[in-house]
Amino acid sequence: MGTAAECVHVHGPIIVGAGPSGLAAAACLFQKGVPSVVLERAGCIASLWQNRTYDRLKLHLPKHLCELPLMNFPPHFPKYPAKQQFISYMETYASRFNIHPQFNQPVTEAAFDRFAGLWRVTTESSVFISRWLIVASGENAEPLIPQIVGMERFHGPVNHTSVYKSGLDFEKRKVLVIGCGNSGMEVSLDLCRHNATPYMVARNNVHVLPREMFGFSTFAIAICLLKWLPLRLVDRLLLFIASCKLGQTDKYGLRRPKTGPIELKNATGKTPVLDVGALAQIKAGKIKVMEGVKEITRNGAKFVNGVEEEFDAIILATGYKSNVPTWLKGCDFFTEDGMPRTPFPNGWKGQNGLYTVGFTRRGLLGTASDAFKIAADIAEDWGTMKDKTNNCCNAQTVPRKIPLHHQLE
Repeated sequence: MGTAAECVHVHGPIIVGAGPSGLAAAACLFQKGVPSVVLERAGCIASLWQNRTYDRLKLHLPKHLCELPLMNFPPHFPKYPAKQQFISYMETYASRFNIHPQFNQPVTEAAFDRFAGLWRVTTESSVFISRWLIVASGENAEPLIPQIVGMERFHGPVNHTSVYKSGLDFEKRKVLVIGCGNSGMEVSLDLCRHNATPYMVARNNVHVLPREMFGFSTFAIAICLLKWLPLRLVDRLLLFIASCKLGQTDKYGLRRPKTGPIELKNATGKTPVLDVGALAQIKAGKIKVMEGVKEITRNGAKFVNGVEEEFDAIILATGYKSNVPTWLKGCDFFTEDGMPRTPFPNGWKGQNGLYTVGFTRRGLLGTASDAFKIAADIAEDWGTMKDKTNNCCNAQTVPRKIPLHHQLE
């Protein structure tokens, strides 16, 4: 039996994802007079921020470095806006640029129809067709869950940071936090402040930098210096200042990579930790740094150095991954890891009307750069097509919905 599905012809781009990247692309298109349809799998905009972040989260960078295109943060917002403030900013942003995503529309497949010269984007209820497809589902679409021997045997809860909300749930409990990036550090700090005892696993080398140097954002200083100095010299300066301010982190179990922090981020996307207080707790012995986990036991964990500890809970601060390869078909623009093969700043455009935004490994600054380029490129095409359409009788310039009998497996 065939299931009736709705075929929606979109006369502007289809944008997959209503996070900051999707909103930025839609806003820049709106400014150019180009309509778009935004498909979002969740029931709200910025679902990662709204549903998968802990309560104490704040922007790690100053607000002027985290603004979406065409709209500043409210002047009364603090230098580092909190989670709810950033969410309210995005909601206002969507309203200002007349962005109304179609919610609860998870994309199951998107493929380019070479015969028709159009993209077919399939959701559970509809098939959307357009000349352009903008992939804005992001680098952090799905939690990254590591495979650790014995995990299934552990007697207590094992949760990813995507479901962690507050250390209040772990008061007076001994918690193993696997991962020492920004999330691992902040979760460990939050646990400390709620009278829990966190043990943080530093599986890999990590750069820890102060969030601010001389009263200015460390990242902002780096951006400024890079305009005048070679990248490796900037890295050396950052590490020298960090060493003076934070001391040698190696002796606390946080070994620095040989590659500098900015060079490493550009090459791999691995972000340095911007310390907001966790290092002081590590130095005080309130956050214990452990080497890699060898095995999870029923009551705790065995570590690679032979130490064994018991724990009440495990939190996986192991990051996220792209999900693009699961739904974008017949296209080699993305790697198996779901990142564009062409690095920044040229990874925003593929072939046949395919675009990407939010895959730069450079945060919201990279997102803004991509969104402006995409809107300008599509607007040029759109203007040409609109001129041709205006010369045709009874031409439609809004999305059309046509019943379609579509076989769904």
